[in-house]
Amino acid sequence: MTGDDPDLTRRLKRTVLVVAALNLAYFFVEIAVALAIGSVSLFADSVDFLEDTAVNLLIFLALGLPLAKRALAGKAMALVICVPAIAAIVQAVAKFGDPEPPDVLSLIVTAGGAIVVNAVCAWLLAGFRHEGGSLTKAAFLAARNDVYANAAIIAMGVVTHLTLSGWPDIVLGLFIVALNLTAAKEVWETATEERLAAKALAGDFDDD
Repeated sequence: MTGDDPDLTRRLKRTVLVVAALNLAYFFVEIAVALAIGSVSLFADSVDFLEDTAVNLLIFLALGLPLAKRALAGKAMALVICVPAIAAIVQAVAKFGDPEPPDVLSLIVTAGGAIVVNAVCAWLLAGFRHEGGSLTKAAFLAARNDVYANAAIIAMGVVTHLTLSGWPDIVLGLFIVALNLTAAKEVWETATEERLAAKALAGDFDDD
């Protein structure tokens, strides 16, 4: 546990702050492009950057908490991960009646930049993913899944160029939903395990 190693906790706190800053900066870039070109998948991914910012800030605040409270923070983050999923569903439904394709070049360039940002974040967090339980697992899973989603956005851009259809963009938005819901499920399960471990460690002690 990071709480047993002050140096590890300090390094992890510094890392999640850097990751939060990177995510927040690219959120503004991606959402501006998504709104300009009307892309469902890019919009969902931009909201995901904002969600990742929140997750890493929550980790920073929760690292000093005891095991039981860290488990509760992990469950809270599992719910936060669902936010971009809801946003993607709303945007996808809104475009069902008029699936106009987004600008392919802008989409691919923006997604390429997102891959770079998320790959750096995943690399920074990889060394900590087995430390701190559900907290760092939440951050690593989010960064890892975002790399997959960004690569899929680029592939979808090629398909959109070939088909001149907006449906690939809508389908990919729903794919991003599935990725985030899977990550949320994994984090929730890990947090549940931590809560059980905290209860076992507490024994019969009743903290008023």
